Amino acid sequence: MKVCALLFALASLAAAQPIQIHPDNPKYFLFRGKPLVLVTATEHYGSVINRPFDYEKYLNDAAARKITLTRTFLLFRELQGTRNPSSPCKPESPDYIAPYPRTGPGNAMDGEPIYDLDRWHPEFFDRLHRFLQMASDRGIIVELTLLSNTYAENIWRLNPLRANNNKQGIGNVEWQEYTSLKDAALVERQTAFVRKIIQETSGFDNVYYEICNEPGGGTPGHVTPADVDAWQEHIARVVREELRRLNRKHLVAGQEAFTYGTPNRFPLDKSFSTALFDIVNVHPLPETLFGGRNYQLGNFMSKELQLADVADFCRASYSAKKPSVLDEDNTASLYRDPIGWTIHRKRAWTSVMNGSHYDYIDFSITVGSESGTRASGPAIRAWMQHLSEFIASFDFIHSEPQPHWISSHPGNLVVSALAVPGKDYAVYLADPREANDAAYGQTVQGQIAFDLPPGRFAVKLYSPVVGTYAQPVTMDGGKTVTMNLAPFQHDIVLRAIKLN
Repeated sequence: MKVCALLFALASLAAAQPIQIHPDNPKYFLFRGKPLVLVTATEHYGSVINRPFDYEKYLNDAAARKITLTRTFLLFRELQGTRNPSSPCKPESPDYIAPYPRTGPGNAMDGEPIYDLDRWHPEFFDRLHRFLQMASDRGIIVELTLLSNTYAENIWRLNPLRANNNKQGIGNVEWQEYTSLKDAALVERQTAFVRKIIQETSGFDNVYYEICNEPGGGTPGHVTPADVDAWQEHIARVVREELRRLNRKHLVAGQEAFTYGTPNRFPLDKSFSTALFDIVNVHPLPETLFGGRNYQLGNFMSKELQLADVADFCRASYSAKKPSVLDEDNTASLYRDPIGWTIHRKRAWTSVMNGSHYDYIDFSITVGSESGTRASGPAIRAWMQHLSEFIASFDFIHSEPQPHWISSHPGNLVVSALAVPGKDYAVYLADPREANDAAYGQTVQGQIAFDLPPGRFAVKLYSPVVGTYAQPVTMDGGKTVTMNLAPFQHDIVLRAIKLN
């Protein structure tokens, strides 16, 4: 009975239009007839591949928090380590569910039976279908990450497509060549895997596909970033061919290959200009290059805020006619404390209020804590809900960034503003001081000035922490007006809505 119900649901979804770019504003999405901003504090991408992970509990909480996106790895498995060893993307070897069954004879490099690449694993696809169905029922978009950089020798050891790990001996290359066209037999298996995933998931309207997580090249003696991008073009062509064959119109996300070096460099101009990607995923890191500028978006797990550069990058990329997703923000995700969570609240609001989408990895979500912890529930998880509810209440489709609408303000605040000109103005004011600044967290207060067009406006303040508005003040427009800000810590939102 349950199988029949699932098949019926899959058949119904097959007729639905998948999430698409909004026809009136290419920076946003249209899903089931409604405009959509992607906002998430997501688990670390192991919902399907980690057998003990209770994804129903996770999705129930995500839906209650108005989370609109979750990201899911389909093959890549991350190595356990001293940092976040309990991440859902780091299952114990017996708990890792691959698309291929472990049959033996003999053991893979993780000590478990080797994989048979000539067979598909029913448990994996059953779990994938159920996860996608549950997400669909809750209106949650799923970014399906097809393939990934494999980063290093010790992580490459975990991959089913490494020669030592499968019966067929496929993947006899060094880790740097995994995301390249160098090994034809390996590429053939990657192609077959991608086609299978499209066949199994394209009936769902709540999915889009990412070609590769963090593609990179340029380590000495190995493939170049251009070689990696040639491989990405091949995989993208396979995805689109299979979608055409199935008469489906799903979106494809990704980014051009970064360059390994000291430091690594992350160019994005081609990502926005090429037809390869419908959505550009941006992993916020130092040396992010776009439009002739080098943006410092925060070192990995560093407790860096870097709020001015985040705002500047989002505003600059707004001119590129594709959605920009600050995907996998990790600058302070390791720190499950008020400072780390506050950093990500600020970065999330700054991204969204400058026309981007936002994905934060919430490491409070682990096996056994699929809805977060007692501490994270009223903190980062509630804060992301407030952001999602706020932006959903705003006509962002017909808005545009207007960071200079606030003509004066106290201190060194970073101003992020979206405006529906003449009708509705939403402004996020954030203290950019870093956690190591002696003045971090000190109260901000003073007067702000802004230009109101003709008419009467209800002007009110909103707390990103509490998620409520203060009593509105009615103001006459057609002039520059001033307003005293009540004392606040870290951030506040100003909303001005025309009444007549």
